[in-house]
Formats: sequence, structure tokens, C-alpha cells
Amino acid sequence: MRSSSSSSSFCYRFTYDVFLNFRGKDTRHGFTGNLYKALCDSGIRTFIDDQHLSKGDQVTSALENAIRESRIFIVVLSENYASSSFCLNELDYILRFIKHKGRLVLPVFYGVYPSDVRHHTGSFGEALAHHEKKFNSYYNMEKLETWKMALHHVANLSGYHFEHGEGYEYEFIQRIVEFVSSKINYAPLHVADYPVGLESKVLKVMSLLDVGSDDVVHMVGIHGIGGVGKTTLGAAVYNLIADHFEALCFLENVRDTSNKQGLQHLQCNLLSETVGEIKLTSVKQGISIIQHRLQQKKILLILDDVDTQEQLQTLAGRPHWFGLGSRVIITTRDKQLLACHGVKRTYEVNELNEKDALELLTWKAFKLEKVDPCYKDVLNQAVSYASGVPLALEVIGSNLYGGNIEQWQSTLDRYKRIPNKDIQEILKVSYDSLEEDEQSVFVDIACCFKIYDLAEMEDILRAHHGHCMKHHIRVLVEKSLVKISLDGNVTLHDLIEDMGREIVRKESPKEPGKRSRLWLLEDIVQVLEENKGTSQIEIICMDFPLYEEVEIEWDGYAFKKMKNLRTLIIRKGHFSKGPKHLPNSLRVMEWWGYPSQNLPYDFHPKQLSIFKLPCCEYTSLKLADFLRKKFVNMTSLNFDECQYLKQIPDVSCLTHLEKLSFRWCPKLFALHYSVGFLEKLKLLNAEGCSMLKSFPPIKLISLEQLKLRYCHSLNNFPEILGNMENIKELDLRGTPVKKFPLSFQNLTRLRKLHLCLRVQAMKNGCVGIPLSSICMMPELVDITASRSEGELFGEVDDGVEKVSSTLSTNVQYLQLRCCNLTDEFFTIVLPWFANMKNLDLSGNNFTVIPECMKECHFLTNLNLNFCERLREIRGIPPNLKYFSAIDCLSLTSSCRSMLLKQELHEAGSTFFYLPGAKIPEWFEFQRLELPISFWFRNKLPAVTICLALERVCKYCPSRGDKCRLLVIPSTLRLMSPIVIINGKEHLFDSWEMINDCTCVFDLRETKLRNDLDEELLDNEWNHAEVTCRYTSFGQTFIKSGIHVLKQENSMGVIRFTDPCRKRNLDDEFNSFKSLNQQLLKK
Repeated sequence: MRSSSSSSSFCYRFTYDVFLNFRGKDTRHGFTGNLYKALCDSGIRTFIDDQHLSKGDQVTSALENAIRESRIFIVVLSENYASSSFCLNELDYILRFIKHKGRLVLPVFYGVYPSDVRHHTGSFGEALAHHEKKFNSYYNMEKLETWKMALHHVANLSGYHFEHGEGYEYEFIQRIVEFVSSKINYAPLHVADYPVGLESKVLKVMSLLDVGSDDVVHMVGIHGIGGVGKTTLGAAVYNLIADHFEALCFLENVRDTSNKQGLQHLQCNLLSETVGEIKLTSVKQGISIIQHRLQQKKILLILDDVDTQEQLQTLAGRPHWFGLGSRVIITTRDKQLLACHGVKRTYEVNELNEKDALELLTWKAFKLEKVDPCYKDVLNQAVSYASGVPLALEVIGSNLYGGNIEQWQSTLDRYKRIPNKDIQEILKVSYDSLEEDEQSVFVDIACCFKIYDLAEMEDILRAHHGHCMKHHIRVLVEKSLVKISLDGNVTLHDLIEDMGREIVRKESPKEPGKRSRLWLLEDIVQVLEENKGTSQIEIICMDFPLYEEVEIEWDGYAFKKMKNLRTLIIRKGHFSKGPKHLPNSLRVMEWWGYPSQNLPYDFHPKQLSIFKLPCCEYTSLKLADFLRKKFVNMTSLNFDECQYLKQIPDVSCLTHLEKLSFRWCPKLFALHYSVGFLEKLKLLNAEGCSMLKSFPPIKLISLEQLKLRYCHSLNNFPEILGNMENIKELDLRGTPVKKFPLSFQNLTRLRKLHLCLRVQAMKNGCVGIPLSSICMMPELVDITASRSEGELFGEVDDGVEKVSSTLSTNVQYLQLRCCNLTDEFFTIVLPWFANMKNLDLSGNNFTVIPECMKECHFLTNLNLNFCERLREIRGIPPNLKYFSAIDCLSLTSSCRSMLLKQELHEAGSTFFYLPGAKIPEWFEFQRLELPISFWFRNKLPAVTICLALERVCKYCPSRGDKCRLLVIPSTLRLMSPIVIINGKEHLFDSWEMINDCTCVFDLRETKLRNDLDEELLDNEWNHAEVTCRYTSFGQTFIKSGIHVLKQENSMGVIRFTDPCRKRNLDDEFNSFKSLNQQLLKK
């Protein structure tokens, strides 16, 4: 029997990230040793042979295993590399092994020319000739040819070239380490615990994908019956080829997610994974943005479990939506769906053959490769009943795990009474093996809670059953009955879901009112409208798809007979009237848009734990009356978006309350003081309560989340009574808090603080955020504020100012946009933030950046955009790399010249935006237009680029014969710099620029959207053009310049005139000379 490790590579469970192939005598104690250390120091698991594994010329089994368990191979080609038959054998083995497996090989030409390796010249030619002299048999000559082919192949791969004297070796090594890091810095998808039978299927899909062809976009469909392994196959292929793409997205459960949360939610997920979070207002907008943002990106997109044409048209309408080289994989049960969408490359996943099915079942049932032969017969019986469906095999194996032969035979005897094709009934045997509580939880999930967030589902089921769910859910996961997705949702396979629902349906096939759970819309409507409920009903979950609307015409007494109803969830539907009766057995009640201002007078549910009435017409008086019933078991209370709720009444009776939410209640203005003393409260959500004016003191020792965004009338932050150590982030955006108490520092574990809108401070630290408080919050590293009226931190007296010389906050990111800051900010407030690395002061009112800015030794990013009054900059932080002063039109010409001085930029790595369109004189090569061209060898040179956008002045006729200047206002435009290397475009990330603006940047530090090194020619001149793509409003004149950084380059590796022109002329002359000689001979 084969080991399951034969397919382990599809799971990306590699022992090593990198395997080093090199000539030991050349580089072990030099370059390769340093590279190995740098990789290890970066946390990259790297294999390097220890001189004991290599014996003679042959690759040992230990090395073969290391190669099989490695993800990336770095081949260090040095001067004497080819003289080692062992190196050549190892290289040949690597190249043969990686074929069709999606692994990366990275050649490093260390002190040798790629052309010598490719064409077997120089030291490589001499070494191969020496080998040829030693060989005297056909077998050896055949081996020599394989070595030559291996060298030729590896020399044609994109890699790195290092020549002694042309750069620092440690920088060269760092570039390799960064490249490797970029390739391994993503989380692989879980494929399967035992990926049996995957290899041949993956190879077939790989051939359809044709990943090496980057001039096309392919869509590939994977189809087959439910449970056959389509998703598993997609995940395996994803892991193998992920390194070849700029952006990745695996959208799981498209069918269920679109039904539950809508197509717009899926579009947001796709954009979030590939280009960053984008808010959408409609599906049509999503289609437009997907096309616009992804048509230049090489992406890998997998759409899992698609069942409608609309889903495909919304998420991947046509191949041209995506950049060249992109691949889209679609898994579905419907082959016709693929044909309708024009997907011509398809693969049908068939059931496992008997051999693979037996292997999978054995691994699942015994956790071993070899088992006692006496189990052979029962194993074969189980395989035949499972009919080759991997999901059925996994569930059966889990169910039989740990049993003896008699138990196996007894279970299989039960299988014999069930038709072989009836997979649902086969799966039910696993259900029967569960304890009674576990069975109930499984059926609850299958009927009502698929795709629910795990934490929310655990809360509901804990309330419903009265005890913790974690153990039961763990058992269900171990039995392969449910799974937890990567985003924390509970899911289960369709076959298993159908099996669970069928169990409930069979409780009463013809009368839904006699079943324990109701989830189908038509069944619920029938029971409610016809009053056919019974005491058998335990759960009603009315949460049908978004596109369905229904009216329920009833008399309100339908719940009268449901004496055992514990969970009632109604998220959709319009009821003609409110309920006249609700059962006191309820433990979970969630009713969106509850159709009455009153609960039934006889409703006294003593065990009620979760009570949610969002979007209802409940009043504060009615809520107070209800809470007087003292629900000692209540853990969650939710009255979100209730338009008539004005006050939160006394909640002191809710001693076990963990979640309290009344978000977006437009008339809510007051909270009872008891809200601040709920010892077990973990979530307090008042977001969007625009009329809320005050907040009681809080002593919430268990609180983890305090949500106060968009409380437009809340001026004072609540007093904190005692330490509250569980809050990590506080978001007050849209909330005009004017006063923060000194007790604010009791949020001792706070890490991020977001402020916005009229954040006003007064003198002496009494109002605003006390700076001394921030110093007492050691984990606070990020403060963001904007749109302030007045001063954010305020002035401080001399005593406090002296304290700032010894105390400093740990804040590293400080954003204070449009906060009305004046010159005093730098002398009074800035010293408290000596550790900051990123400072954004855009849109403020100060006039001078003082010399004290030189003391900000850690500051690397400084943003001063739209500071219209800024005139002078007297101090520049010593380690500043990024600086922006867009539209700072008052800045003096001397300051602008100082910021463009050569010594500021000569060290490289800078990125400066300045007002005024000027190319400094120290830029050796300048043009009055774009593109700007240069030629270089081997690697992209260290150059600084300068772009100057100058407004084109227009004149229009006026009275008389004179013309007057037509003033064109400054306009922001989106710039997309492009570097064209040897004819192929490479896009940089876009940025905003404005008319009459100069941008100076190090070309190497600008973030490329694709790998530029792939286009470079080895040991030849590469042609580069720098140009821009931008949105234009009116006419703009773009000047450009290039400066070569002298410390890192020699002018021999860069030219501003075509160095190939003379060579081409010589070639033409020689050709003409040869032809002339031939004519003379005639």
C-alpha cells in the first residue's frame, strides 16, 4: 500500500522552505554559508547538506527525501560547479522531480555568466569536456547529455546574477531572502488529512490550467457529484500554483454564501483578498470595480460550489476581467453551468478506484498504513458500500475507528440493509454512533445553523441545550460530520446536511408541525397560518435567502401548542399581527422587526438566555416592564435599530449579561447607571446612537469591546472605575468627545485609538486626552484623529512640560489630520511622542516645522499635505524616508530647494512629494516629456527618478486686444508610474499627485505589482522606459529626470543612449562585407 505522503505536497506541509544545491568547495564557507544563515535568520527553514549525506556521485535516499520535502530550490552556479558530478546529478534529480509539481527553482549565477551555463562555455565547457574524456560507455554519455540539458534548462530560468566588484554581497543575499519570503508568506489551504488519489487528478487539472502561459487567461471547470472531492482537488491545485500569481482568492461555498449573504458580500470578499477592502453599494458597482481593479493583475481565483449562472456573471463574467496569466477555477455539480458560461476546459472528478478507496478508509479508520490482515474482508465490504465517494469513506472510517472485527462486522451488517447508492443512509450510521446530546447538536446544525459564525452558533446552542457546546462540536469535527472553515464559520457537506434534515423529516413525513425542527419556509408558513404546531417543535429558524419575501397571515396563537419550543429565530418575513402567545420554554428568541409594541402578558420565560428584537417598535417603558421579570439567565440582550427606544432602563437584574447591544437607535439619549456595573459584560455596543449625550461611569472588568462610533451627541468619555484590561481597540470615529477623564489611563491594554469630529481640548490637560494618561498606557501604539475643532491635546503648564522630557509615550503611528494644530503643537505635544515612526499632520494650521523635529530619530514617514499656511521647515528628522507636502503653496522657495538637495537623496530609499514643478540640476539626464529611457546590465540600477507636473497656463480673450490668464485650480490626479523593461510593462502602485508638484523617488523602493527581474537579460543590455498613466483634468506638462546613485552604481552599468546602436551598425557592416566578398568570388 502506498504511503499517504505521496500526495503530501498538495497540502504544502513541507519540511523545508528552501533546498540549497551548490558546489561545496566553491561556496560552502563563503556565499552559500552566508545565504544559509540569512535564510535561517529570517525564519526560513532551509536544507543544506552536512557533507555526510553526499556519498560519492549519487544522490542518497536522505537527499531525495529532503528534495521531496522542499518547496523552493536555490541552485548556486559557481565557477567549479560543473566539475562536480554529484552537483550535476542532484540538479538533474531536482529538475526531474519538480516537473508538473509547481515548485520553484531559483538559479543564482555566482561569479559566472548565464550564457556560459546555457551554452556550456567557459569553466562549464571545460568541466563537461573533462567529464566526457572520463566516460567510455553509452550509459555515461547518456548521463552527460542529461547534465547538459539540466544546465541549459536552469540557465533559462529567471534568477539572480552576482559579479564580484559590482555590489555588496550582503545586499545581494538580502534580495534573495526577500524574494523567498514573498513566495512563502501566505497561508496554504488545508487539503485533506489523507490526500489519497489526488496526484493524477491534480496533474490533469494542471495540464488544463497551463500555468506557464502568461499571454492568456484560462477558466477551468471542475465538476462531479457531491462529496466526490471537487473542493479538495481545487485546494490542492491552489497550493501548488499559488506562488505564480500576484493575488490569490479562494471563495468557499459560493452557493450557500450567496443565498445567505448575497452576491455583493462575495464581491467584497474577492476584492478584499486581491486589492484590499472596498465598500460596495450594489452588485452592479461590484462588477464594474472587479473589472477595473483586476484587469491588470495576474490572479488565481477559485469559485467553490457554484450553482447559478448569476454567480459566475457577478464574480468572473469574462476572462478579460483579469490580467494576462490569470487562472479561474470553478467547482460545481452542474456541468451544463460551465458550458453556458463558455468554460471549455473542464475536468470531471470521478469516484476513487477500489485501491485508493481502500487506502483512504484504512488511514481514516486505523491512522496507519498497514493493518492486521484479518481486517481485509471487512475493509473490502466497507469500501464497496461507500461506492468510492471520499466523503462517505472518511465518515465511515471515523465511525469505525477503534472498533474490533466483531464491531466492524456488526456495523457492516447494518450497512447491508441499506442500498449501496443511498449515501445518506450510510452516513446516518455515523450519526447513530453519537451520544444523544451530540446527535441533537448535529441535527440542529444540519437543519438551522450551517454557515453560522462558530461563536454565535455556540452561544445559541449553549442557551438551547443548557450546557457548553465545545466538546460536542469537537466530536462532530472528529467524526467528519461538520467542519470549521478558515473564516470561522461552521459548515458541513451537502450530503451530510441532507442526511441530518432527512432524520427530522422522517419524524413526521407529512405533518411538519410534528417535527422537532422547522427551517423550510413553506413548512413554517403552513404551521403558523394553520395553527398546526405541537409540543414536538423545539426550534424554528426562519432565515431564508435574501431574495425571498413572504407575508404570514395568522391569528397570533400558533405558538400556543408549542410547549417545548426553545429556540425561535425569525430574520425574514412580514407578519399580519404580533403573537398573542409565546411559550415560556423559550431560551433563545431572535425576531427581526417584531410586529408589536408588546410581548404577550403571560410570557414569563425563566430560562431565556438570548433575547434579540432588532428593528422592532419597542419603547423604553415596555422594555423596563419586561426586565422587571428578572431574567437571571440572560446572557445577550439586543435592541439594535429600534426607533422608539429612548432610554436603556435598569439592567442590574441581568447579572449574567455578556452582550448588550442597542446600536443605531436614533432616539436613544440616556443609559441607566447600572449599565456600567455588569461584571460579566464582554460587549457593549452603542454605535450610531446619534442622540446619546452622556454615558454612565463604567466598571466593566470583563469588557472586551466598547463600540461608540458615530454617537454624534456624546461629548464626554465615561469615567473608568478601576482597571479594564481586556479592551485592545477603541474606535470613536464620528463621536465628538470633548473631554477624556484622567481615569482614561485605566484602559491599560489599549493598543489602538481612533478619534474623529470636533475632538476639542482645553488647557492644562483637564480636557481632551491627557498626555500623562497616554504615557501610562504602555501598549498604545496607534492614535488616529481627524476633523478637530480646537486643540486635540491642548496646552500644558511648565511642570507637565518638564515631565515630557523624561516621559514619552510608546505611540509609533500618530495621525492628526485637520486637527487645527498650530505652531505650539511642536514644542508642547510633540516631545511626548519621541518613539513615533509615522507622523501624519495633513490639513493643519501651523506655519513652521521647528528644529526640534531633528530629535525625532525614529521618524521615517512625515505627511504634511494641504498645510496651506506652512512656510518654513527648519528641522528634518535624520532617518526620514517618506515626505509629502502636496499643495503646501506657502512653503518658501528656499525650503523647497533644501528638500531637493542632493545629499538628502544620495543615500537612496527616499520618496518625496513637494509643491512646485522643478527638476534639480543634479539630475544628470533630464527630459521635458515622458517617457524617459536608459539602458542597464544585469540588475535594475540604483537610480532616483524625478517627475514634475506643471500646469499648462491658458489665456482667454478680454476687452481690448489683450489676453488675460485663465487660472486653472489645482486638481488631484491618480498617477500610475510604469517601467517598461525590454518591451514589457511593469506597473507600480498608484499614488495621487497635483498640478505644480514634484515627486522624487528611488525606483527600487517603489512597490512593483509584478516581478521585474523575470524580464531581465543576463549579461546583456536591458532597455528601460519610465512613463506614467494618469487620469487628467485639463492639460498637464510632465518633466522628468534620472540621477544615478554614485555609492551603489558605476556609470558602466547604465547608459542614457542606446549602447546597442553601434553594435547593430557593426553587425550590418559585417553582414554587408560578407555578402560583398561572396559577390566578388562569383
